[in-house]
Amino acid sequence: MNAPADSAAFAPLVSPREVPEAFLAELRARFGAQCSTALAVREHHGRDESVYVDMPAPAAVVFAESRRDVQDAVKLCARHQVPIIPFGIGSSLEGHLLAVQGGISLDLSRMNQVLSINAEDLTVTVQPGVTRKQLNEELKSTGLFFPIDPGADATVGGMCATRASGTNAVRYGTMRENVLALEVVTARAEVIRTGTRARKSSAGYDLTRLMVGSEGTLGVMTEITLRIYPLPEAILAAICSFPSIADAVHTVIEIIQLGVPIARVELLDGKTVAMVNRHAKLSLREEPMLLMEFHGSPAGVKEQAETVQDLASGHGGQAFEWATTPEERTRLWTARHNAYFAGVQSRPGCRAISTDTCVPISRLAECLLDSAAEADASGITYFLVGHVGDGNFHFGYLVDPRDAKELALAEDLNHKLVSRALRLGGTCTGEHGVGLHKMDFLREEAGLGAIAMMRAIKQALDPDNILNPGKIFSA
Repeated sequence: MNAPADSAAFAPLVSPREVPEAFLAELRARFGAQCSTALAVREHHGRDESVYVDMPAPAAVVFAESRRDVQDAVKLCARHQVPIIPFGIGSSLEGHLLAVQGGISLDLSRMNQVLSINAEDLTVTVQPGVTRKQLNEELKSTGLFFPIDPGADATVGGMCATRASGTNAVRYGTMRENVLALEVVTARAEVIRTGTRARKSSAGYDLTRLMVGSEGTLGVMTEITLRIYPLPEAILAAICSFPSIADAVHTVIEIIQLGVPIARVELLDGKTVAMVNRHAKLSLREEPMLLMEFHGSPAGVKEQAETVQDLASGHGGQAFEWATTPEERTRLWTARHNAYFAGVQSRPGCRAISTDTCVPISRLAECLLDSAAEADASGITYFLVGHVGDGNFHFGYLVDPRDAKELALAEDLNHKLVSRALRLGGTCTGEHGVGLHKMDFLREEAGLGAIAMMRAIKQALDPDNILNPGKIFSA
């Protein structure tokens, strides 16, 4: 795999398909004010948070408000062989939403109803446009919550599509473990249901898991049933600074290997803490830092925190700061949730090429430290954050997307990092998905045989290749 020599490497993989005027006329007739061809609206739906610039905008944007809207939009696209790209809020990092083969954007953000809360069964059913924060606000009065927290206030549909996880995954798992059932509109505009509200099933192929992480290439989700959890009786958050990244990482490895039931453990390196301080006007120690959270009974979280403090002290951990009230916890977690935006705003006009490797916890220190040394030696500006409790971490290489040398340098570092992670038994993407940016990495990880099987599934379910074409693998 070669690093891109210039920004032309980020051009569409094929020429966009022509969108017939007759199709647009039918689209306007069916959807009226729910269909927009205004340039500003189309351009907004033709970009995300990825490094890709100067990509074609979709020919139109349809704002779906019901399952019937989704079916009719897919039906029209199938009739005219026009690509259709599901859209949530646009927080994707890997080019998932880009109209590389033309077509229309199907905005699902208006499908934002919480349909049912089954508190006794610890399940909730929502439409795909419900956001993470909206869902937890709806659940607040029940004493339950949905724990998956990718940082951005993403839609549940987008989180399902990319198999997202985030800061709580070390205890509660990822979207893969927390999606029980789906309602999906297929490429033939049929409605299918996968899974049930039961906690387990061995009935046939696991179509729910097939759809979760499919990035809009196999169907459009219109209802999603999720696991939810009781709010912990007590929550204790803490931050701790370390003399080096190595000390912080070795502390995390010991925490996990000793079986301490920590809910969150996040890493920021010293450069990133400095960026966050400037962005959020904080005064955190500008050293490698762990942000942690413990859930359980008051006695349980106290015992967990004391155990972790002892482990951290053995690796030079200092400046422990504890927080038990929601306001104090929010202040401590501001650093983590602002890290991406703090990094991007530290260099106006830049884009972040975001890495997303995940390795077995025993190989985390080796992978992270070797990759940090490479990045330091290159001279590139970057930020470093990680859900290190499950072996997942992110470099954000900050580049001018129109500077050929910077793009090539960042892509070379990314390639070396992914190759290292794969050698250590890891993956090229722990939670962001493949999209456009990681297609070559997926081939390196999965192999041609597995890619051929994925293509066969895609061909069987979407023979005309209208569902978000050109993502995960080309063509």
